[in-house]
Amino acid sequence: PGIREQPNGFMCRCPNTPAMQYLVAVDGSVESDQAVEYAAAHAVGLGATLEIVHVLEPETELIDGEIVLPGGDRATDIGEQLLNRARQRAIEAVADRDGDLDTDTKLLTGRPSDAIADYADRVGVDAIYVGHRGLTEEREQVVGSVAKSVVDKASVPVTVIR
Repeated sequence: PGIREQPNGFMCRCPNTPAMQYLVAVDGSVESDQAVEYAAAHAVGLGATLEIVHVLEPETELIDGEIVLPGGDRATDIGEQLLNRARQRAIEAVADRDGDLDTDTKLLTGRPSDAIADYADRVGVDAIYVGHRGLTEEREQVVGSVAKSVVDKASVPVTVIR
């Protein structure tokens, strides 16, 4: 049974409604760890599935004189490790609560904010959780904030964890 918000604003457990699905994006930062814990607490409390995603950016880098595609095997392995650590963190965060946490993980590719918002639309998540790194004002003006871009592009509620 899923839990859905009713027109009157109250939440109800509806037997014929699919469970809610939350998405949390991770990048290995302390802030994304906090977002995982926060999203896990919400998901287990409402019986929602928690989808944990990490985005591999397909831009080449020059490392030790060698051109490396971060989306290659090494990056994929690191991304999978990051997802597994995030899943474990989510499970540990709600270990003392009633109910089981249903989790899934997914590696995405592309520009992080686009990949997160597009994937959320494609699979029909009900909410997105992201960490905010607190970039300096100058740096945020140059590179932008992934969290801010997700808020701008998403079609579902986004919770930004600081």
